[in-house]
Amino acid sequence: MKEASIFTKSEYPMHTNMKEDALSTQSSSYATNMADTEIAKAVNEIGFWWHSIDLNGFITPGGKSQQVLHNEWRAMEVPDLRGKSVLDIGAWDGFFSFEAERHGAESIVALDHYVWATDRPGLAKYRQECMRVAREPDPVETTKFWNPVDLPGKNGFDLAHRILDSKVTTRNQDFLLASSAEIGTFDVVFFLGVLYHMQNPLESLKKVAELTRTLAIIETHAVEILGQAQSLAEFYPTSELNGDPSNWWGPNIAALVGLCKAAGFSRVVVKKGPPRLGPIKSMARHIAATLRIPWGTRARHYRAIVHAWK
Repeated sequence: MKEASIFTKSEYPMHTNMKEDALSTQSSSYATNMADTEIAKAVNEIGFWWHSIDLNGFITPGGKSQQVLHNEWRAMEVPDLRGKSVLDIGAWDGFFSFEAERHGAESIVALDHYVWATDRPGLAKYRQECMRVAREPDPVETTKFWNPVDLPGKNGFDLAHRILDSKVTTRNQDFLLASSAEIGTFDVVFFLGVLYHMQNPLESLKKVAELTRTLAIIETHAVEILGQAQSLAEFYPTSELNGDPSNWWGPNIAALVGLCKAAGFSRVVVKKGPPRLGPIKSMARHIAATLRIPWGTRARHYRAIVHAWK
């Protein structure tokens, strides 16, 4: 079985919890008085970082390096955020939330649930073992690695938040259950690395549109199939994509643009589409496709970015 959604379990606490209450009581002196050795010890105790975040000179050991993350930020072509409100859906360790703050956003809400409720080191080892024995992993919500009360996956965000003395606010919630009446709308919404985890991409983008006042920046896994210009999406019924059963869809760029428009955005601008092939490789793929050699028609995977305007 696959996971039902990247965000589920609507009965869990939504906006406030013990971790967030404790976070709000931390004084800024915690950040300024921590020695490098204390920071290093606290960072290492997290166990798993996805984002490499600069904690006042100490870089967390993320799966994505500082260079990769800053390249992604540049590729997003984020507009001037000064005086703007930002919603970061699927914030994880918080790099993009903190970067928006660094770029002058007036208010930022970091929203997550699935990652924050998961013991990431334990889940990673479990999935590696499943791959080793060729067994489909169980949905994370049914395993011992799911803890929506203590939020073990939020520890990295909380630590970075304290050290940076950040004013970013947090919301532990299934984003599909968030409503504009409840949390408002935002000038800029980040929807980064989330769409392909959603069972229903159209309904997910409708929710993004509801929460967006002006612009949504959407980054996602995508596919390109040679010679196919119409809207298509690759479906992953189990854990075909990266051994992760929470990956469901890979749209091509036409499908991604179409989904955004169907969801209620008036204009969609592609900022990053399929990577260009060199002339030799491009010719080889065309020949392979003509001869019906599988390599020529196999979907190419890449990361797409679009700006969706209300």
